[in-house]
Amino acid sequence: MTTTSAKLLKLALPLIETHGFTREALSLSALSLPTPLVHPLPDASVTALFGAGDDACRTLVHAWLDDAKCRMRKEATESVGMGDVLKARLRSNEPVLKHLPEAFALLASSSSLPLPLLPVDPAPIVKHAAEVSNQACWIVHRNARESSWYTRRASISAIYLAAELHQLTSSKTAPAFLDSLLENADHAEKALDETALFASYVWKSWRGIVKSSGVLV
Repeated sequence: MTTTSAKLLKLALPLIETHGFTREALSLSALSLPTPLVHPLPDASVTALFGAGDDACRTLVHAWLDDAKCRMRKEATESVGMGDVLKARLRSNEPVLKHLPEAFALLASSSSLPLPLLPVDPAPIVKHAAEVSNQACWIVHRNARESSWYTRRASISAIYLAAELHQLTSSKTAPAFLDSLLENADHAEKALDETALFASYVWKSWRGIVKSSGVLV
């Protein structure tokens, strides 16, 4: 990625709240340069810098996810509890909450087909949750080396994904819902037998939310 495209991506992040994870947000970012352009970037320039079609939107989604992880780390430096760290990450979702179903539909879709004529791949969503879990566990247990810590990461990943799902349907109660999952993590895992089953259940619920947004069939 060039220095110019990196700068434009950063400038596009505040535009997501009003313009979503769109090529338009990337185009308008040029108006916020230190020496702003007179007009937004032409579509050909957006393609050249960020990718064709929905690939440019996916580039913006990934940039936003990276930025959210950085903010989680900064906001949670004084926190010692897993709940505090994950709530810091959930707060990053709040300004763009209405756009998240489309963002995750973009991640879960094949770049070879346009939305909504596409297969759904859960791997990018699972990877997103795993990256949040990895960083959260490192912040809270940065000196841990026990094998149980790695098992805990899988549990935290599923729990965070469930909390994000809940946030889409009830943003005000998401923090309390997260706390309830963390407090009863062991019980939840035993009831579902395996963390993998929990993750599968959460993914099916996530897919239902994304489909209801109208961007997946």
